[in-house]
Amino acid sequence: MNQMSALSSESSLTRRRKAAIVVQMLIADGGSLPLSDLPESLQELLTGELAALRLLDRATMETVASEFADALDAIGMAAPGSRDGAISALAHHLSPDLAQRLQSQMDSVRNGDHWPVIADLAVPRLVRIMESESIEICAVALSKLPVAKAAEVLAKTPGPRARRITYAMSLTADIAPDVVRRIGRALAQDYAQNAPIAFEKAPVQRLGAILNSATTDTRDDMLEGLGATDPDFASDVRRAIFTFKDIAPRVKPTDIPNCIRSVDANVLTTALAAALAGDADLVASAEYILENLSQRMAGQLREDVAERGAVRKADAEAAMGAVTTAVRELADAGVITYREPDGDSA
Repeated sequence: MNQMSALSSESSLTRRRKAAIVVQMLIADGGSLPLSDLPESLQELLTGELAALRLLDRATMETVASEFADALDAIGMAAPGSRDGAISALAHHLSPDLAQRLQSQMDSVRNGDHWPVIADLAVPRLVRIMESESIEICAVALSKLPVAKAAEVLAKTPGPRARRITYAMSLTADIAPDVVRRIGRALAQDYAQNAPIAFEKAPVQRLGAILNSATTDTRDDMLEGLGATDPDFASDVRRAIFTFKDIAPRVKPTDIPNCIRSVDANVLTTALAAALAGDADLVASAEYILENLSQRMAGQLREDVAERGAVRKADAEAAMGAVTTAVRELADAGVITYREPDGDSA
């Protein structure tokens, strides 16, 4: 095989081979690379790629170097990428006690002991362990917690299960240390990682948003059914819902002009006409809006309402929905804040 046939072509190089070329160039240039920070599997792959390199023509080398430089230029930020890296990066910005505790946790993990990570979990997550895992594993976990935290977790674990766990603790004396370490590692993998979140908002907020846009009949029917099935959840959903009836008890008087500013005049007239012909709560919110506008504007709206006459149910729903949507958008944007029904600011 002649010398030229050993030259590599840039078009035939894999990403791994290109990475190996860049590393070789940096090493040949006298650079110091912290390759030991990489996982050993990647270090092994890199070694294999370097071993496979032979001759490289100058054009290919320059192309790979240029591609690497372009990739660096495109990086806007390099984050730590690991818990170790994050702790190191924040070491001088965290409180000394917290930084030391986090570093101790990672030192323990590197030595095969995951229990400091488990012990640092929030009590609700530890209670979930007590409710989900086998009695024997729960007994081991409870034994590894600080005394005060273990007592709090035990107090919040259902009584019959808590009693079975405390009895099982009497059977843990002969468990091998390696078994305890493996239990700690498994619990850390299952409970110390933040689970992916499918929804950005809580169920109450999601259902509240849906019912906000539903018709009155649908909303009332759903709330009635929820009230019979889960009264507490239904109560939370009611607080998350904001309808036309909520304007009087929940919007501050000084916010009313801002709330209706973006509402079309004809839509506002229709909403007020429908509300003034409705039940006591609707009338109260319509009057509340009119009372907190200038006398001239309120007078003009009352004249327009009188001329508008009766409003069809579908038109009434749409118009009042437009008004409440305008209010909710301001609240969601933080421009206004709701009052609680008792009159306090939300």
